[in-house]
Amino acid sequence: QVQVVESGGGLVQPGGSLRLSCAASGFTFSTFTMNWYRQAPGKERELVAAISSAGLSTNYADSVKGRFTISRTNAKNTVYLQMNSLKPEDTAVYYCNANRWSLHYWGQGTQVTVSS
Repeated sequence: QVQVVESGGGLVQPGGSLRLSCAASGFTFSTFTMNWYRQAPGKERELVAAISSAGLSTNYADSVKGRFTISRTNAKNTVYLQMNSLKPEDTAVYYCNANRWSLHYWGQGTQVTVSS
């Protein structure tokens, strides 16, 4: 069956870094666009970063450009989100999403808290 599992969240001080990982199985990973979303308390879920199936194209929300980097290793069915210069407003549950046409597979989310 399809599994999408995030890891790497935690508590970090402002200005710090975290690397999120998302391991996928049960579908042809290399044919799916992979996305990272986040949802802060009381706010709607927002798209943070996206990477094309072959990893040749990436897109970022304006709020994270220059600080976050999305990457993928298709041989390992894994996508990453490197987060640098973290700010308190980056605090949220981060979700991994696999998308191909009308198919969407979601992970359970991992909490990222940026606080001193």
